[in-house]
Amino acid sequence: MTAIADLINTTKTYYCLDCGVCTGSCPVSRVFPEFSPRQIIERSLYELEEFSDHTIWNCLTCAQCSIRCPADINFPEFIRLMRDEAHSMGFDGVPAHNGMLQTIMSIQTQDVQQNRTYWIEEGKTQETGDVFYFVGCRPYFDVVFRDIDAGSITAAQNVLKILNTCGVEPVVSNNERCCGHDALWNGNEEKFKQLARLNLDLIRSSGAKQVVFSCPEGYHTFKNFYPKYFGELDFEPVHILDFLADKLSEGVIQLEGSGEKVVTFHDPCRLGRLAGIYDAPRKILEKEMPRSRENGICCGTSGWMNCSSCSKEIQLERLKEAGDTGAGTLITACPKCQIHFRCAKAAFDLDIEITDLYDLVADRLKTE
Repeated sequence: MTAIADLINTTKTYYCLDCGVCTGSCPVSRVFPEFSPRQIIERSLYELEEFSDHTIWNCLTCAQCSIRCPADINFPEFIRLMRDEAHSMGFDGVPAHNGMLQTIMSIQTQDVQQNRTYWIEEGKTQETGDVFYFVGCRPYFDVVFRDIDAGSITAAQNVLKILNTCGVEPVVSNNERCCGHDALWNGNEEKFKQLARLNLDLIRSSGAKQVVFSCPEGYHTFKNFYPKYFGELDFEPVHILDFLADKLSEGVIQLEGSGEKVVTFHDPCRLGRLAGIYDAPRKILEKEMPRSRENGICCGTSGWMNCSSCSKEIQLERLKEAGDTGAGTLITACPKCQIHFRCAKAAFDLDIEITDLYDLVADRLKTE
């Protein structure tokens, strides 16, 4: 049996009905008509697909096709496994930003000294404790994307402010590593496992029973892939939005009125379709775009790979859709979405603000 046949059996891709719903739903297909999830599956079923085919790297793995698939095929997982095989044979996608982000992730698999906590300032943290705040790659994003003001660290400071206001002084560590999300989805399973082991050892040594995430990719990776590769976790992964929603309902914290700024929310793929978190951010925000929740459009780039004219067209379409709601600000809850939209805004001089959800929450925290 060929490697592709194995992947078809593993993911049950043979259930494909050849209906074309996936292609009709795909944001890439609307820009690049030659890209078709259905055709990739069809070629694979007839063993005509090759691991050298560059089209497997164009997929955003946004899962918009999967939620509509009548055969319930997990196309992003099929693509992820295809990329694993392709990478093992020496075939990779084109890294964005000259591979800088991939290099940073590789360095973190080594015994490296980091300064991940320089941003804490007045925030209250602990060396050990029950709650660990997994900051993710935000400290690196702020350096790499300083020319477009990534805003990643400001959001991290505000997440810490939210936690402190809730009475939580979390563990924040210099020894944290990238969660491994990008390595996993770009076919480098070994790098993912190296990063994951380091993170698991660190969290266990901290004594944490709960790990809070403000990055959807980190949350999704810990919750779904760490157990898959390393067994049951001895801590609970929690997204800050679920944490915040609980504290609001318990009356632990309160938010002031929304003020004069009209905003709309962009559902990140990993937060919405892949993690199922839709309601929590809507306890805070007002305007909805026509395509939201399960139908929200991807920000156009995944895993810092294959950023292209297609990515920019998707971003511009999404920012226009946000502006058409009458909102002057697009709110995101993902550091990468924020960076991608700010990049498009800067490149095309668009008149719309891009803000992190946690900045908005921090501004609206009610203080006595």
